[in-house]
Amino acid sequence: MARKSILVVDDEKNQREILETILSGEGYDVTTASSGEAAMKFVEARRFDLVLTDLKMTGMSGLDLLKELTDFDKSIIVILLTAHGSVDSAVDALRLGAFDYLQKPYDSEKLLDTVSRALNKLSALDTELVSVSPEMDKVKKLILKIAKSNSTVLIRGESGTGKELIARSIHKNSLRTNEVFQAVNCAAINENLLESELFGHEKGSFTGAVAEKKGLFEIANNGTLFLDEIGELDIALQAKLLRALQEKEIRRVGGIKEIEVDVRVLAATNRDLLKMAEEKRFREDLYYRLNVLSIDIPPLRERRSDIPVLMDYFLNKHTRGTDRKVSIESDAKKLLLDYHYPGNVRQLESALERAILLCENDTITLEDLPPEMTQTRAIGASAGGGDLQFKLPPEGVNFEDVERSLILQAMDRTDNNITKSAKLLGLTFRTLQYRLEKFGFKKDGDGTGEEDEA
Repeated sequence: MARKSILVVDDEKNQREILETILSGEGYDVTTASSGEAAMKFVEARRFDLVLTDLKMTGMSGLDLLKELTDFDKSIIVILLTAHGSVDSAVDALRLGAFDYLQKPYDSEKLLDTVSRALNKLSALDTELVSVSPEMDKVKKLILKIAKSNSTVLIRGESGTGKELIARSIHKNSLRTNEVFQAVNCAAINENLLESELFGHEKGSFTGAVAEKKGLFEIANNGTLFLDEIGELDIALQAKLLRALQEKEIRRVGGIKEIEVDVRVLAATNRDLLKMAEEKRFREDLYYRLNVLSIDIPPLRERRSDIPVLMDYFLNKHTRGTDRKVSIESDAKKLLLDYHYPGNVRQLESALERAILLCENDTITLEDLPPEMTQTRAIGASAGGGDLQFKLPPEGVNFEDVERSLILQAMDRTDNNITKSAKLLGLTFRTLQYRLEKFGFKKDGDGTGEEDEA
């Protein structure tokens, strides 16, 4: 494993030498610079995992260096060294994205512990977000940039792209990392119960409220609250959420007193909230309050270089603790590499987990993969002479447009019968039903559908 590289910046030679001795003794690759200007030249010439810089220096200060470093490469971790009396400046540095600060005089044990924590956080982020693609590298760097802030973050991406994993990474790399992380799926809880889930309730406030209950805002106080599928939140509850975000206080259901809370809210959606706001289905003021910072997660089909490493990761994950060495035969591997993944990373993991359970002789074949993946290679084959042929879209063409066209053709051939269309497309009824909802079709009780008129 490559040694972690650290750049030490201090205008006092003896301080540089002391730090170099301590860090080199722990196996780190250490480079020293006598000024902020010299440090930037080193950073522009090579990659460093961490920069340890004095705050007060002749010329460029440590704070100015921090600003230049974050502008140049937001993934670089920065630790400030500050003399007594400069703590206010160090706290300002934290707000600007520094990982931590050490107050002089410091002992070597505390220094090494701080450096280790900083580098372990970076390693944890890299480990959890399994990727090699430039697209996800941008996401990782953005996480590191915004993690130290207390601002709300809106995480946008299709279903299955890993929005909760992104939220957990933000929390783990934040100043609240040792506090509570709470997650709730706004679409999974009845809207009448969701208010109680978020804000709590007093005893007797409604039927079944036999005791007072703290809500997630109270439970996550000083920590992070992740609101998944925020677009499904009832419009009346949106107003109460907005007030909680603006005033930093909540009121339990049936309660009369305000309760102060300090919670960082991260929200996620696979819907276009701005369009919903224009259609009066989502509060515009809440949208802008949530969208202070935003992260867009690219779908798996737009970062195809991640598919091989994700395949290896999931094979290891789902055989860990066993003596199995599962491999994938060439045809199955080609399909997995070429597939369009409407369900994104979640679909890939599910497919491999299923295949591992079903495969014989520890070799995954085409027959072990889900039918919706193998049958979409030749849509219409099961319909007897159909000519709907599935093809991956050419470079630059939106896959959803191709998918929508195929579904329209199938529905047209079957007089809008979902059951027959699903069979024609090689999909399950439920899968097609989900895709129809996504593309704005109305469904009636007979299993037929007709498209919403624009």
